[in-house]
Amino acid sequence: MSKFEEVQVFCPATVANLSCGFDVLGLCLKGVGDEMTIRITDEPGVRIKRISGADLSLEVEQNVAGVAAVSLLNFLKPKVGFEIEIDKKIKPGSGIGSSAASAAGAVYGINKLLGTPLHRRDLIPFAMQGEVLASKAFHADNVAPALLGGFTIVKGYHPLEVLRIDAPDDLYVTLVHPKIELRTADSRVVLPAQLPLKTAVQQSGNLAAFVHALHTKDYLLLGRATKDVIAEPHREKLIPLFSLAKSEALKSGALGVGISGSGPSIYALCEGKASAQEVSRAWKLSYILNNIEADVFISQVNAKGTELI
Repeated sequence: MSKFEEVQVFCPATVANLSCGFDVLGLCLKGVGDEMTIRITDEPGVRIKRISGADLSLEVEQNVAGVAAVSLLNFLKPKVGFEIEIDKKIKPGSGIGSSAASAAGAVYGINKLLGTPLHRRDLIPFAMQGEVLASKAFHADNVAPALLGGFTIVKGYHPLEVLRIDAPDDLYVTLVHPKIELRTADSRVVLPAQLPLKTAVQQSGNLAAFVHALHTKDYLLLGRATKDVIAEPHREKLIPLFSLAKSEALKSGALGVGISGSGPSIYALCEGKASAQEVSRAWKLSYILNNIEADVFISQVNAKGTELI
């Protein structure tokens, strides 16, 4: 058991898919995320005591943090219980891993309070149970980078195997979040059930090139590999100003642009902070001129992942 009876946890936002890696590729954002307070109680089980910043259920079985926490407790079987308070800073349905942050933070904090019996990597399957509630799909491309930091690749789900890659030092991410909610479950409905062989080969080539570019720090190759021929053609119509935002970002020097997760947020990979700022200015102007409310922010890749405050 830990020496602590209460912990505060920072639960980072994430960008999943990264265009070429549907359900397998993700990165962890820096400085953008939820905060959670988790404490040990004598009464067994999990209780969610408070949520601020979003209208979410306090019922454990209807909350991603609660579902993830119960999944972990069913495995570890501790003789104590836990209370959870959640300060949501990531808007649900924003496309930057709101549900993953809550699920990852819950299992990370409980694991810490129990004396860290499990490695971060071992917490991923439990956090994924929260994602099943949120999106009706068993995927780890948000919870894996949230827990491990950096870039992560889900090599396979049966069995689960996650690989981590450090980000190039000068890589920045600019994001714009049009202030609408787009539920992951809804954005999955528009995807095709089958793919032509040519499309699958093209996406595989982009993913392989993307991973090679991370290892070799080849920014130009990274940009050329940031292409989505599977989800983006079907999802872009759900996102306000997507085509304009993509065009303006590339003209402003972005390496590559795509839909963050299932949207509606859009991300741009940039070499250097100055380039990221140019994209940010272009996006702010585009959305203002079109009378669409949106938040724009810049982040480096977070190497640490979920951590204690």
